[in-house]
Amino acid sequence: MTNATKKTAADAQKDDSQLRQKRMIAEHFSRLAAAPETGDKCVYTFVPGNLTELLRCFDLLPVLPEINALQSAMRGKSKAYIALAEKAGHSEDVCTYVKCDLGMMKSGNIGPTGERLPDPDLLLLSYTGCFTFMKWFEILRQEYDAPVAMLHVPYQADGKITDAMRKYVVDQLREKIIPALERLSGRKYDEERLRELLARSARAEDDLVWVLQSAKNRPSPIDAYFGGVYYIGPIFTAFRGTEDAIDYYRALRAEVEDRIARRLGPVTPEGEISDERYRIVVEGPPTRERSSLRRPTPRSAASTISASVTTHPGRWRRWPSTAWAATRTSTCRVGWRCCHSTCSTMTQTACSSIPSRAATRSAQAS
Repeated sequence: MTNATKKTAADAQKDDSQLRQKRMIAEHFSRLAAAPETGDKCVYTFVPGNLTELLRCFDLLPVLPEINALQSAMRGKSKAYIALAEKAGHSEDVCTYVKCDLGMMKSGNIGPTGERLPDPDLLLLSYTGCFTFMKWFEILRQEYDAPVAMLHVPYQADGKITDAMRKYVVDQLREKIIPALERLSGRKYDEERLRELLARSARAEDDLVWVLQSAKNRPSPIDAYFGGVYYIGPIFTAFRGTEDAIDYYRALRAEVEDRIARRLGPVTPEGEISDERYRIVVEGPPTRERSSLRRPTPRSAASTISASVTTHPGRWRRWPSTAWAATRTSTCRVGWRCCHSTCSTMTQTACSSIPSRAATRSAQAS
């Protein structure tokens, strides 16, 4: 048994940055709950392709249904919400993110922190993900008396952005999205303010990318899947363009720098990992329990997990450390398939990009 698996859930360890993020999220939900009294306007939107900086340019508060569902699941509340949505007629094979959100709404729209979330003043669909997002907002439009604005981002089949694609998106922003936000907020669009908010996001992302690159060290100071999912929280959600995001990633980077200097492995919910043996590339959420990836058996043993995940909203890319890190330790080629063929394709691509053990030995010898 490794040091990590000796810990119980009750003994879960948290870094200072994790506690800071928990406070940030709680404060954001509290502000949302107070919106009817403060007069703050709220925009329901999605994580992929979110326009948080543009919303904050108009002093609008983002509400992200996926984050509500995720937070509910973390607190053990999603099972009842999903069952309620299915009882209302939503199929068992419908995305559980959707059903958790709908069940929460039917239960009084009590958010993950126990406070009621406000109804949307605008439904903003930034369609960059799967078709589920469009159907999800069709349902929300039926439930809420709120205007709808949609930003459609064209699919880049060959991975290239053309001038026509760029014009298509910019025209939508100028002619549809910004006018809708101006009407809602009563404010005029301020491009200089938007530039400032985008610059803050870039500063925060610089530190996030540095943290992800730190997995090149051995031992890795970060757990690039289970920890990494936590790391991307602020930049993925309501904190783009904020000083809070800058402060969070600065603190996170300082923690990781300290772990590198002391040659420490990552802190996981089960404790600190001190016996890194394997690195596994995972595409998408694993379908097995985390403990199975920690178990030191010939079939499955991983102290540190590098993953291919989204590092910017709406854009898939491999974490910079993945392929390099795999050449430094024994490599287990594992890919979990999901219902989307594109995910399976990305999994195969990520796995095939990792050198075999023989190729690694040859490269190291040379």
